Amino acid sequence: MEVSPSSSPEPIRPQDLASSADPRLQATSDYGSLGPGPDISVSPPDASSASARRGATVARPLFAIAVGVLLAVLVAGVGSAHSTWSHFANSFSFVSHRDEGPASARDFGQLDRMKPQKQAETLLELAVGRSNGAVEQISSRVDRWQGKLQWDSRIATLSTAALNSNDMRVRESGVEVELAAYGLAKNPASLDYVLKSADSPDHTQKIWALWALGLLGNRGVETGRVVEVLSSHLKDSDEDSRRWVVEGLALAGTSETVPVLLQVMHDDPSASVRELAACSLAESGMFTPEQRMSAVPQLVNYTDDSSLDAQTHAWAFQALGNITHQRLPNDSAAWRNWYENRSQ
Repeated sequence: MEVSPSSSPEPIRPQDLASSADPRLQATSDYGSLGPGPDISVSPPDASSASARRGATVARPLFAIAVGVLLAVLVAGVGSAHSTWSHFANSFSFVSHRDEGPASARDFGQLDRMKPQKQAETLLELAVGRSNGAVEQISSRVDRWQGKLQWDSRIATLSTAALNSNDMRVRESGVEVELAAYGLAKNPASLDYVLKSADSPDHTQKIWALWALGLLGNRGVETGRVVEVLSSHLKDSDEDSRRWVVEGLALAGTSETVPVLLQVMHDDPSASVRELAACSLAESGMFTPEQRMSAVPQLVNYTDDSSLDAQTHAWAFQALGNITHQRLPNDSAAWRNWYENRSQ
């Protein structure tokens, strides 16, 4: 379903955001729900450093994050042929580029002969393709990949595909591989580094950190603290930061973030941020079906809330359809009747 917002500023071109430091890296079709694009350089710490010896590997972005089509879609937002939402639904048509390595779980014995980068690429591709055993292989190997992976266009493309999967376990694998490729160990030292980056005056480093906070929170690294810090950034004056806060909250995927995102959908002055909050509640991020269902009563209320505009009403209806898989008309009474009868 397409959403047609009313007006927009001139879209930002992804190529304008990319660093010129490495012309080999090209922007991929990433959207808000899919995280920063591949055009971020992550330099692992010196292996001889004390933090590395403690396993506290941290990512060090060296140049600007190209946030790809997300900004073109979200900044253009209204008036575009497709909304953030419809782009999420059709955002990744996966095409295999594997030229070597195991084609199925039966061939996993080949993995030990590969370098870690190739292991990660191969297993994530197999996970996206729903190959039995791939998710388990990633879980058993990902900690050994710390400090040995590089964030490049191939890993970015595969992470994008994983985070678009309908299988939550595949999404979790995407989170794990992305953290390893960023050089972020799942420990307090990494969190401290990312928290400092979230307060950076460098906007590109800040929005990377807001996304990375969600990744760490999803993996259980001081999740309550992560959600608290992300929520505090919802007061930031620039809407781009608030968009990435919404992304981080959706990635964290806790029940506590559902009412926060509902509030953003209702109150944020930016239409693109409100839309992204609705999409996060309905489809993107790391919420379980049960968590998404908990948003339904408030979404029903939003469909005829007189303080909201017609576009936000439309996003509430769309979210209800996506969450419940019901195909009801955009009629508040019909949805309210369905929900009341369902609850009996």
